[in-house]
Amino acid sequence: MTTLPLTGITVIEFTHMVMGPAVGAILADLGAEVIRIEPIGGDKTRTLTGSGAGYYPMFNRGKKSLCLNLKSKTGNDIALGLLKNADVLIENFRPGVMDKLGFGYEVMRDHNPALIYASEKGFLSGPYENRTALDEVTQMMGGLAYMTGPPGKPLRAGASVIDITGGMFGAIAILSALQQRHTTGVGQKVTASLYETTAYLVGQHMAQQSVTGRAAQPMPVRTSAWAIYQIFDTNDNNQIFVGIVSDAQWYTFCDAFGLEDLKTDPDLGTNNDRVANKEKLIPAVAAVFKSYDISVLSEKLEHIGLPFAPVARPSDLFDDPHLNAQGGLINVVLPNGNAAKLPALPIEMDGHRLGADSDLALVGADTNMILQSLGYDDQVIDSLKEDGVIG
Repeated sequence: MTTLPLTGITVIEFTHMVMGPAVGAILADLGAEVIRIEPIGGDKTRTLTGSGAGYYPMFNRGKKSLCLNLKSKTGNDIALGLLKNADVLIENFRPGVMDKLGFGYEVMRDHNPALIYASEKGFLSGPYENRTALDEVTQMMGGLAYMTGPPGKPLRAGASVIDITGGMFGAIAILSALQQRHTTGVGQKVTASLYETTAYLVGQHMAQQSVTGRAAQPMPVRTSAWAIYQIFDTNDNNQIFVGIVSDAQWYTFCDAFGLEDLKTDPDLGTNNDRVANKEKLIPAVAAVFKSYDISVLSEKLEHIGLPFAPVARPSDLFDDPHLNAQGGLINVVLPNGNAAKLPALPIEMDGHRLGADSDLALVGADTNMILQSLGYDDQVIDSLKEDGVIG
């Protein structure tokens, strides 16, 4: 695309960890200029280890880095200068932190009436609104961990799904507020949260209880609506998920694999029959799949149009032919100089994937340039560095 949708939109980020940066990452891939305000020395998220080592590179590509001491008056003034003409502010600190720093919504509304002020929080308004929350906290209290693990063993999902989805809802709210600003000419405060995001994701299970009168069971022990909807072993010690979700698919499956005896079995004629006789059916199907190597079985299932998926690990996606074919993976240079391929924004617009190859900004890499754009000369910038106001 010659012009990205959010070209000309300026976003100032006061964020850390995942949820807040995820909002800015989406907006950056859509074309916004995103400037991260980092503390002197850089955001602590940059140096996380273990399962947190991927947070910074995944959710901060394509952004600029400005290091400021916001507790100093001069640092505060620099940030206010940036915000005077900005379109969006994103923050995901504990309730009250932005107010203490002098960047609360009421102050910003007077400072820049057109500003969209986006807060990413643990909870929306209500009795819990001042609690400290994390992705895992709300997965537990919102019922997602209960639904993911086997009975008695709640298990968080295998990615930061609430942080990321909450960031998506934050981006949706920002885009909606920008659209509304076209009509009103003024900005507004929008808030997305971890807990309410979790509730939204488990809403299908709440609705299920309303329909059936019975509470939903954890996914590992749920009663599936379909008889064949599970993982099977293959001959070469791999695993594959296969779903057969209609009678037409069942007959296609039987014909393709030469299973005339199953096709004509009166106990297996309809989907509900097959669910009722699952103990009889599954061993027979499992034996068929066990006779194939996964590559041959995958090709056969794809040819006949059945839903299937080899069980993959995240590391397998680096070489996935589909992701590599049309810009599904973006080349990112990490601060240590290493190259990485990371997933692009999962949408197409006008037939194009969004997000370009980019480097991750070094700590304070854009500080001088940004201050120069605000009218600071090199001598003043050097003095501010000596005084510990910028980094």
